[in-house]
Amino acid sequence: MHNDIASASSSGSGVRVLFLDHSAALGGAELYLLDLAPAFAPPGKVLLLEEGPFYEKLQAAGIPVEVIIAPETVRRVAREAGPGSALRAAPGLLGLAWRVARKARAFDLIYANSQKALIVGSLAARMARRPLVWNLHDVLSAAHFSRLNIRLAVTLANQSVRLVIANSEASREAFRQAGGRPPVVVVHNGFDVQRFAPKPPEQIVALRQALGLPPGPVVGLFSRLAPWKGQHVLLEALAQLPGVQALLVGEALFQDEQRYAQQLRERAAQDDLRGRVHFLGFREDVPLLLQLVDVVVHTSIAPEPFGRVIVEGMLARRPVVATRGGGAVEIVRDGETGLLVPPGDVQALAAAIRRLLDHPEQARQLAEAAYQDACMRFSIEATRRRVWHALTEVIP
Repeated sequence: MHNDIASASSSGSGVRVLFLDHSAALGGAELYLLDLAPAFAPPGKVLLLEEGPFYEKLQAAGIPVEVIIAPETVRRVAREAGPGSALRAAPGLLGLAWRVARKARAFDLIYANSQKALIVGSLAARMARRPLVWNLHDVLSAAHFSRLNIRLAVTLANQSVRLVIANSEASREAFRQAGGRPPVVVVHNGFDVQRFAPKPPEQIVALRQALGLPPGPVVGLFSRLAPWKGQHVLLEALAQLPGVQALLVGEALFQDEQRYAQQLRERAAQDDLRGRVHFLGFREDVPLLLQLVDVVVHTSIAPEPFGRVIVEGMLARRPVVATRGGGAVEIVRDGETGLLVPPGDVQALAAAIRRLLDHPEQARQLAEAAYQDACMRFSIEATRRRVWHALTEVIP
């Protein structure tokens, strides 16, 4: 598929995409773009509004990338921000959009990969007279955003966006319910299947020793530490599973998340969990960690826009327990390719984990069926092809 895009570009019918992302942190949207961009860049380019690990990853992958530092007033506008901070950001926002517009004139379209990128991109697209595509990675609901931010995103999309690419049916439906009118195409995240190929057993043994894990079962939760991600639900379930260890892989990114992370650590230090919860922070070796654990768990208590870690667990041939809701129900077929539990239900989560640990053959069969399904539905080649076809419809 990459060759198809390359040949189209050389023949003059390719799409020159300016990918715009406000963040240089490695969140789910950024990992998605890291996989998507090689099919378009060059001649496309990624434009970030801050420096950080994502910039370094893009450079290492040979993807053309540039940074225009957003003014501090713009960077401080958070998801829950009120009208005051938005007004203070306005002058800096206009200047930033003008700088982006100057870059955008060399491309066929602007591809906003985040909500803040949508705000900047909507202004820049008008200035540069270029079509704007928005990749929606969020469920626009009160569980995730303030009413002001939902209204702002939908209004900008209705006024400026030529096409919305949603990462799940759940994201598309929430956008529609919030009043979104532009055409929406659903393109699930895609993954490099080979990245999750089986690792040599000695590597897994060495990693287990390096982490200081005692003998016994291990479950893994791979997500940034945030209240809605539900790590606390796993800790309470773990209290009902004596002898089971847990790996929490991810970091807290924002101030409220840092407070939550401290609460998790305090809970993990109590007698019934002491020594069984391992906070690993951000890790580069996620494919290897996935193969170390016996069960991959997903515990979000609010609807997940997609659920990258669910697919990653499936590709690593690990049985998955996921929260029922949002994009997760588009990935997992309950009882066939994994187990689904109600959000926030400690008892159900503990029972599902115990079921998989007590019945290893059933767990193996679930994991194998999940692997085959994920390879068929969530390959990066399929995602790149769908995005490319969608973008070709946008160019005048």
